[in-house]
Amino acid sequence: MAKKSTYDNDSISQLKGEDRVRRRPQVIFGSNGIEGCEHSIFEILSNSIDEAREGYGNKIIVTKFRDNSVEIQDFGRGIPVDFNNKEQKFNWELIFCELYAGGKIDNENYEYSLGLNGLGLCATQYASEYMDAEIKNGGYIYNLHFEKGRNVGGLKKQEYTKKDTGTKIKWRPDLEVFTDIDVSDERYHDMIKRQAAVNRGVKFVLNVEKDKGFETTEYLYEDGIVEYVQERIGNSGISDVQHWISGERFGRDRDDLAEYKVKMEVALAFSNKVKLKDYFHNSSWLEHGGAPEKAVKSAFISQIDAYLKQNNKYTKSDAKISYQDIDDCLVIVISSFSTQTSYENQTKKSINNKFIQEAMADFLRQQLEVYFLENKVEAEKIAEQILINMRSRIKSEAVRQNIKKTGSVGGKDMLNRVQKFVDCRSKNVDEREIFIVEGDSALGACKQARDPYFQAIIPVRGKILNCLKADYGKIFKNEIITDLIKVLGCGVEVKAKASKDLSSFDLSLLRWNKVIICTDADVDGFQIRTLILTMLYRLTPTLIEEGKVFIAESPLYEINTKNDVWFAYTEREKAEILQKIGNAKYTIQRSKGLGENEAEMMSLTTMNPATRRLIKVEPADAQRTSEMFDLLLGDNLAGRKEHIAKYGHMYTDLADIS
Repeated sequence: MAKKSTYDNDSISQLKGEDRVRRRPQVIFGSNGIEGCEHSIFEILSNSIDEAREGYGNKIIVTKFRDNSVEIQDFGRGIPVDFNNKEQKFNWELIFCELYAGGKIDNENYEYSLGLNGLGLCATQYASEYMDAEIKNGGYIYNLHFEKGRNVGGLKKQEYTKKDTGTKIKWRPDLEVFTDIDVSDERYHDMIKRQAAVNRGVKFVLNVEKDKGFETTEYLYEDGIVEYVQERIGNSGISDVQHWISGERFGRDRDDLAEYKVKMEVALAFSNKVKLKDYFHNSSWLEHGGAPEKAVKSAFISQIDAYLKQNNKYTKSDAKISYQDIDDCLVIVISSFSTQTSYENQTKKSINNKFIQEAMADFLRQQLEVYFLENKVEAEKIAEQILINMRSRIKSEAVRQNIKKTGSVGGKDMLNRVQKFVDCRSKNVDEREIFIVEGDSALGACKQARDPYFQAIIPVRGKILNCLKADYGKIFKNEIITDLIKVLGCGVEVKAKASKDLSSFDLSLLRWNKVIICTDADVDGFQIRTLILTMLYRLTPTLIEEGKVFIAESPLYEINTKNDVWFAYTEREKAEILQKIGNAKYTIQRSKGLGENEAEMMSLTTMNPATRRLIKVEPADAQRTSEMFDLLLGDNLAGRKEHIAKYGHMYTDLADIS
């Protein structure tokens, strides 16, 4: 029996000093994992952004080091760190070592600021293994050093005769505080790119340390969110980019609360290929939206529905549009600012100000009404696309209901119509795997090697259609592609007319936990793999985004000794194996095609979850992925020639040249 604990007056304790953050980081940063670590970095970055937005400095340098330490340098006024007569304390003690202390609490120094509570810098310092600060202001250069939340050595102050000012802070998040501090390069790029877009004219420089030095990327949007939206939609827009700016609006969240002001900037367009909703408040990216997201939904539904009714766009059989129909083709970025902000919490991922929501909804309704009146051609295109989305949604819902009732589409089991598809026995989607293999010979080998309980196979007969160059009509007449889509079961994500059996996309109807592309380790195999990936990227991009698509990595070499068999997947692994074998006799053979392999080898190297190698296909940067697919497989012939001329020499050993 467990011993009863004593709960009395001496049971109450208080966290003090740095322990307030080090032992409870999730209270300030929202998490003690990688998300919390990322937010701690943003806390320091936001201070530099506030300075730049107030007109002090137009460049911010962020450096990520290989040991996951970070340095952020701005060229603002420099943090005041000397003696504070009002508080009878040094400012560096207040700012770096006291929670709820800073220059933004009363809004006297910054009208619109990311920092509100005086928590960020101190909390990040507390959560650091070490932190070094170099500050230039007032003719002096100041240096501070902290270790695990405590100052070491006090304030060092020297005269500084140069005219530049600013703050440079370097620190390493502490693994004793966060479970993970390896914030990915992509997260840095995403964070900084968004901030560059929403802070017009401020240059952000990101340095990432690699083995051979630093990779430097600069982000600068002279036209701010308008340029950002145009970049995202490229040539896919069905409307031009609109730019709306409101004047300052004054209001209250409640009658008895203080009045404050808000201003808004909006950039938007409509596209049948790109979706984007980015909301920022006082420059902070509102990942979870809140008031702006509610304002957009309210304004767009009411105004577009009114337009459709006034212009007799609905047919008798149509349902009323929903926000989903608008969302499917809307690209919008909103940057709002207010002198008072009610964030969801310190992580600033959502705001809930009632007045901001009402003012924004009213502003958007007014702007949409004027836009549609003054741009009738674009209004017609937008209305037609939204109606197409609505009718597709209604049809999809009917298809889903039919599938729930009958287990099939149109009363016919589509899988019975797919030639040479080999299903598995399990009905549990969480464990089912589908292998897309190269040809009938590979089908035979994989069929023998698979676990028939949870592994299914469908062969691809030759090189499939290039889905980036073909129109949808041609795509959906291609039997190989339609068979693959039928087997996946989730439909496709297109607005054009697809087969009636395929036009509804619903991730919940995907029949597989893993979609595995399995081709030979040669040039033809790589091309088939790329074409399959291209098909999935264009028709079912959500499968890639949700981590459902994998590549089965086939070995390049089989190395045999008297007692052992080794498989090398790269030239480097081959060299390492040969070094390990030493002087022992061995034979080495270039890997055969999948269809020539023994079932035991296929199982060991390609299909057995315990021994195989799978590469998850991840869209680390969807925009860059799109650009590369378009370059290599799209219509940009001149760009492709230039790319081959520049990089082709690196792959001549793989080319099939005789």
